[in-house]
Amino acid sequence: MSLPEDWTAWRGAFDIARYDERWQRMVERGENPHGEADLVASYEPGSVLDAGCGTGRVAIELARRGIPVRVVDADPDMIATAVARAPELAWVCADLAGLALPDRYDVVLLAGNVVPYVAVADRAAAVAGCARHLMAGGRLVAGFALRPGWPTLADYDGWCADAGLALAERFATWDRAPYAGGPYAVSVHRSVGSPRG
Repeated sequence: MSLPEDWTAWRGAFDIARYDERWQRMVERGENPHGEADLVASYEPGSVLDAGCGTGRVAIELARRGIPVRVVDADPDMIATAVARAPELAWVCADLAGLALPDRYDVVLLAGNVVPYVAVADRAAAVAGCARHLMAGGRLVAGFALRPGWPTLADYDGWCADAGLALAERFATWDRAPYAGGPYAVSVHRSVGSPRG
């Protein structure tokens, strides 16, 4: 499986062994490093798919809270790091566009710029792949930066609509600060019916 060019360039710029130091620094400053897990847990899901899990920080925290979680990432190095940290979780190395797991989930989570790091030609298919794994009424929760050349919210909402999802909530941060424009958005879409087409 080949990884998108944007992701490959980004991955080349950091040491995976030091990736989670950012979150440790947040803890040292007295800040909460678990905004994503807090938001997901607020929906009281019976099951979560962490799609694009990176090194597993959010999934591990959700599991610590007793929430059943399955975890997917296309980067084998990220998955290897995650497995070493929590071998008891169900980790899968797979591409989101072609994702075909047997289960359906109350929440599918795309945290940490997952959507922009999907190859341009595969973004709509990746959103559809995530939508296919939602239970009826389930939520697709995605947070990503809004930068030139990256997907706009209109792009993302369109892909969600095509996959049978409707926008339910949008925030500026994982702690539910209201969205009124700005460089980052957390979008919550609900499964409402059959995909278009």
